[in-house]
Amino acid sequence: MKAVVFEGVGLPGIHDRAVPSFEADEVLVEVAVTGICGTDRAIVLGEFPARPGVVLGHEAVGAVAAVGAGVGAVTPGDRVVINPTYHCDRCRPCRRGMPAHCGAKAGREIGVDRDGTMAGFAVVPEGFVHRLPDSVPYRRGALVEPLACVLNNLAAARPRRDDRVLVIGAGPVGALCALVLAGRGARVTLAERDPARVELARLLLPRTVRVLAAEEADGAFTPDLAIDTTGSLPGDVLGTVAAGGTVVVMGEKETGVATVPLRALTTRGIRLVGAGPYRPADFARAVALARDLPLDALVTHVLPLERYAEALALLAVAPAGPGRPETNGYRAMKVLLATDGSAAP
Repeated sequence: MKAVVFEGVGLPGIHDRAVPSFEADEVLVEVAVTGICGTDRAIVLGEFPARPGVVLGHEAVGAVAAVGAGVGAVTPGDRVVINPTYHCDRCRPCRRGMPAHCGAKAGREIGVDRDGTMAGFAVVPEGFVHRLPDSVPYRRGALVEPLACVLNNLAAARPRRDDRVLVIGAGPVGALCALVLAGRGARVTLAERDPARVELARLLLPRTVRVLAAEEADGAFTPDLAIDTTGSLPGDVLGTVAAGGTVVVMGEKETGVATVPLRALTTRGIRLVGAGPYRPADFARAVALARDLPLDALVTHVLPLERYAEALALLAVAPAGPGRPETNGYRAMKVLLATDGSAAP
């Protein structure tokens, strides 16, 4: 099978790999499509750690190709979506009801330090595949995993019915936040620095979502809830959120730092929240919500796996000779890599 392999900082390579073997409690999934996540992009740019030689990708759907002798939850032919966030159910965080913070993740994070889904096949433990509803096309199912991230962070945010919400960053995660909140009837403003993504968000999201360029949003209103999907602006937002408001730091930037005005937290009663990874229940909720939420409206491109470099270029990653690639403007919202012709546009 073909696989997109991380070789170190810079554009990954495509390699021939053997179809992986699997254990008694594991499932072999024939991958249909894999979404390119901001984490994949950060790995390529050297901004997020990953094991050299690992197959990239973790936002994936496909069909069960084979199962281990001990597997009973799925059978060959079932359409499934993969939950890539490992938990052991045995360590202290898991036993305390915090499986998202499992202490046994090292070596088991799909697409980071365990082979991922930018390949023809992937192997997943039985408990980490969910049947995809028949009504959910693969293009939509590929966004279930980022949707689970959004649901987890919105639960931590605890938005109130009359909150004025500011979502910072109009990438796929910011757009998903806006889509979910708008579906709940919230007043949502989405702010973005990149002009292309401003236009894409205006085109793809419901008209009830107000999309502003970053300079337009600056001082335009006082949010009660601010969700920073970029991971780089929480310090700036703390001074502008309303008294009693909440700032959620959702974006994960390995080198991101912020200066926090402590007086704003204490005298103005501001909550600064980091939700961390999603829980298994969030993933199950995302699968159910995908039945009705038009997640696939955010998919702007589906390219064959072999055109992965072109796909990354659409997401502002371009080759710049040896070493770290350069970044340039975005030309897409959500990009999927397809290994299955049925997932084509």
